[in-house]
Amino acid sequence: MMIQKSFEEHHKGTVYAVPTPIGNLEDITYRALKVLKSVSVIAAEDTRNTKKLLNHFDIATPLISYHEHNKKSREKQLLEYLEKGEAIAVVSDAGMPSISDPGYELVQAAIEAEKSVVVLPGANAALCALVGSGLPADEFLFYGFLPRKKKDKTAELERLKQGKATMLFYESPYRLKDTIKDILEQFGNRRAVAARELTKKFEEYARGTLEDLLNWSRDRELKGEFCLVVEGTEEASLQEDRLWWSHLSIKGHVRHYIQENNLTTKAAIKQVAVDRKMAKRDVYQTYHLGQ
Repeated sequence: MMIQKSFEEHHKGTVYAVPTPIGNLEDITYRALKVLKSVSVIAAEDTRNTKKLLNHFDIATPLISYHEHNKKSREKQLLEYLEKGEAIAVVSDAGMPSISDPGYELVQAAIEAEKSVVVLPGANAALCALVGSGLPADEFLFYGFLPRKKKDKTAELERLKQGKATMLFYESPYRLKDTIKDILEQFGNRRAVAARELTKKFEEYARGTLEDLLNWSRDRELKGEFCLVVEGTEEASLQEDRLWWSHLSIKGHVRHYIQENNLTTKAAIKQVAVDRKMAKRDVYQTYHLGQ
């Protein structure tokens, strides 16, 4: 077990996770600027983008690339700074490191090496979209980017559709229409909001239902990165979905999936086991052996 007291003196080797503006440079904090000036090196997702930010604020701290394709090889080099007792910062192109961006593995490696990790508060697109959506924010699920392959995306949406929490998804303008359509097919027509270009000049919220958003997305050229905020399922709907099979016997339940959903017997038994929270072998025995 490791106990970290972040603001005790004489720390030897600290990683600072520093959020950067998601569009509006005025959103950077005084503390973030102070840290970026004081550390030995900044690990940046794209050094070209971060260099622009540093130049704007007259910061000359050395940069080192740290992104999806080199993070493992860079890890050892960055840990050497910490072993020397130096401080480093990790930043993504925009927003909070580790949130759909590089950073998690470095933080994990630093903790395993018993070095301190200090996270600064700051800009995050998903939280801005959630608050601006007007949907319930007392319980929410951040998912990030859904899988690109249709089969994988459908499987994830089927897993998520029973959740009561408001859901947050990131999506590119090129896949937004298809993603809204897929969510509508799996979730039904719930309240939803598409937020784009947050904190920038062309910030925009489209609020309505999933059907509204689908129609809206078809009528225009989509630009900018999007955050989709989707209402969770209502308790009544959740209970209805869970118990639609309550009048069926186990055999009837299995037959329903075979006949109505074109599932194989094996897949139908598996789904019935999930619905009824039973062991698959018990459903199998009841269906095949009449036990």
